[in-house]
Amino acid sequence: MTWPVLGTLHAVPALDRPDLLAEPVARALKELDPADAALVGVAEIDPTLADTAEFCAAYGSPLDGSANCVVVAGRRGEAVRYAACLVLATTRADVNGLVRRRLDARKASFAPMDDAVAITGMEYGGITPVGLPADWPVLVDAAVAAAPAVVIGSGVRHSKLALPGELAARLPGVEVVEGLGR
Repeated sequence: MTWPVLGTLHAVPALDRPDLLAEPVARALKELDPADAALVGVAEIDPTLADTAEFCAAYGSPLDGSANCVVVAGRRGEAVRYAACLVLATTRADVNGLVRRRLDARKASFAPMDDAVAITGMEYGGITPVGLPADWPVLVDAAVAAAPAVVIGSGVRHSKLALPGELAARLPGVEVVEGLGR
């Protein structure tokens, strides 16, 4: 299998390189149907180029083929609920509208970095929808689900995953949401 969305990078099946995956990501990929897991590629990158714009420029990956995963904390009173949002890199998640309402929160914002890292077991800048806590909603923009392939984080900053958008839409806990990315 090839993953042209990764530009000039050489990718291999993700499960062949668990050293390039955060532990929760490796575990989640092992739990997928083997045919689905085989659709996920991983490529090693320079960790200083993990941010989307730098990654795309350095490796020739199309910006509209990259998807960003953000962790959102929604609050109502003392209760805090988390969700992850996966949107194309050319858009931004509608945190204060769609996501806030989905979390039934009075206020929603990006989760503090330390909280996101501690709760997910992933590195900041590498958080991905693969392997998130099972009780979190994972909101995936319909444009991501429709993409032939997308580049996403791997849970660490020194690699990236590539997978079909339709597989991202079928990951555990995922809800495909029209208009999530604006």
